[in-house]
Amino acid sequence: MERLPGWLRQHLAALRAVAVLTLILGALYPLAVTGVAQALFNGNANGSLIEKDGRTVGSSIIGQLFTDGDGNAIPRYFQSRPSAAGDGYDPLSTSASNLGPEDVVDTLATDGDEGRQSLLTLVCARSKAAGELEGVSGARPYCTSDGVGAVLKVFPDRAVSVNQACPAAPFVTVYQGLPVQCATPGEDYAAGRTVPVRGDAPAPAVPGDAVTASGSGLDPHVSVAYARLQAPRVAKERGLPLDQVLTLVGEHTTNRALGFMGQPAVNVLELNLALDGG
Repeated sequence: MERLPGWLRQHLAALRAVAVLTLILGALYPLAVTGVAQALFNGNANGSLIEKDGRTVGSSIIGQLFTDGDGNAIPRYFQSRPSAAGDGYDPLSTSASNLGPEDVVDTLATDGDEGRQSLLTLVCARSKAAGELEGVSGARPYCTSDGVGAVLKVFPDRAVSVNQACPAAPFVTVYQGLPVQCATPGEDYAAGRTVPVRGDAPAPAVPGDAVTASGSGLDPHVSVAYARLQAPRVAKERGLPLDQVLTLVGEHTTNRALGFMGQPAVNVLELNLALDGG
């Protein structure tokens, strides 16, 4: 038999290697890993799903919103932290907002543009809303009383509260001897010096996780402080003793990972199911 050319033998050897590796790594290995996972970690491997009355209601490792059709918090339920994943807790759009601490100036809405809130204004608005829901002060440093970032653009002859669209009253009337004006939507204030103003707000009553999203946008937990802040409202809405609700908060609090990583946290879905008798 005539010997095959060298180049053809090399191609055939490569094809055999691809076929063997595809069988091992593309079929046998995934099947083995899946089999081990199903045998030893069945619940985790299938998404840590939670069922109630024979129906899947969520996952213990993915948060969800407890809001009505208009996006308003349902008062009888503990609320999750904000989420930047899609419209909120969308596993197919897991992400952070990618906004940093220097993102403090809003793009105000105009007739042709809906605008964009800065990270600072998002935090301020969420803190104000959480404070109103829980009956505490939502005030924070660098936030105005109407829930936007307290930021000025300073020019030689004036200062502009760039996150407060006219006709809103600026949070201060004078800054270092300069009159402060509200902002005109669509006007370019980029030439001004950006000055966040801390104000005299006390230490925030609303915890940080109530106003910021997690890195994944899917965090199912809130801090113990945020859960305890919500407990009086939930107890009142459900007609339950506050001590009973706080006991449930404690029962659904997880400790630090490995005893030293992170902080204790409360799984919101599991807590709300316990309140519903699930």
